[in-house]
Amino acid sequence: MNRKHYLLCALLALCCIVVSCGTTGNSGNNENVGTKEGFKIKRGTNLSHWLSQSTERGEQRRLHIQEDDFARLDSLGFDHVRIPIDEEQFWDENGNKLPEAWALLKNALNLARKHNIRAIVDLHIIRAHYFNAENEGGKNTLFTDEKAQQGIINLWNQLEDSLINYSTDWVAYEFMNEPVAEEHDQWNNLIAKVHKAIRAREPERTLVIGSNRWQGVETFKFLKVPENDKNIILSFHFYNPMIVTHYGAPWTPIKDYKGKVTYPGIAISAEDFAATPDSVKPFVEQYTKVEWNRQMIYNQMKEAIDVAAKYGLQLFCGEWGVYCPVDREIAYAWTKDMLSVFDEFNIAWTTWCYDADFGFWDQEKHTFKDKQLAVLLGGKK
Repeated sequence: MNRKHYLLCALLALCCIVVSCGTTGNSGNNENVGTKEGFKIKRGTNLSHWLSQSTERGEQRRLHIQEDDFARLDSLGFDHVRIPIDEEQFWDENGNKLPEAWALLKNALNLARKHNIRAIVDLHIIRAHYFNAENEGGKNTLFTDEKAQQGIINLWNQLEDSLINYSTDWVAYEFMNEPVAEEHDQWNNLIAKVHKAIRAREPERTLVIGSNRWQGVETFKFLKVPENDKNIILSFHFYNPMIVTHYGAPWTPIKDYKGKVTYPGIAISAEDFAATPDSVKPFVEQYTKVEWNRQMIYNQMKEAIDVAAKYGLQLFCGEWGVYCPVDREIAYAWTKDMLSVFDEFNIAWTTWCYDADFGFWDQEKHTFKDKQLAVLLGGKK
């Protein structure tokens, strides 16, 4: 997320506790023998802006995530992390592996296991696909280029070479983040190809799969889920209403709205809207018409909930959260409503994010940015 495009508005969440028999070997470097527990998750967070969406390299990158981070998450009550990774950090432009990133990922997985934290390895950005390309003047070739599609399969073949010995109880794969295909069947066809390739080697590995168009809940009905595979978690992302979760975020079209925001209730009052500059009104008018509360959150998620129930699969909200500058009482109210829906409908989740500008931890100062949020999310008093 972060710098993620405003259309992330009703992102798709799915997946989590798929029971997947853990049977793997042991490489001898702290990789884990399966215990047939299944990949069971509930509360998690994204280790964002580390191996993805970051220019950190060398010592700065090596120190970004350490063992104490996993110990902290465990002590707070989190049981898993999502680890976004980018092609550019793991392979150079000629396709050669960049060893340091691979070592950091494997070390993180070992430390996570040591502290009873499961992990989803998320291929977040690749050279042929970036979720925000259309807003930044870029172009995605993944869905129209057969060579690019074979390319993502090749990336996963190499990732599997490195990760295959990790227990299926403890490590899952999300083979692509926030697909943005023009046609839904373009994404569905790619799902089928990558799923077939991974299943040829790892029939029991849990795979996290989201819907088209930024994993939005509104496109769940178009998702074609691979049949007869119970080791799948269905994923969506959710930041609605954006005027609440992204208030003031400089990368969004709503950045210039300076009026008051309310949650729960109608986010922007008629009075505040009237005082808004005409140039900004088209971007925020929608927030003057709908009352936002727990029921509205559920209403928007319902389609994803129903699809997961139809297939008997775990639903997972892989990204959700509130920009740190947003009024904290509003942030807590929205967060509590989200957690209430997640709990009622058995939706597993990872917040966006652990640190960075939606997070509760400050890596530079090595202290909590928002301890109350951390405790609320972790579930321990």
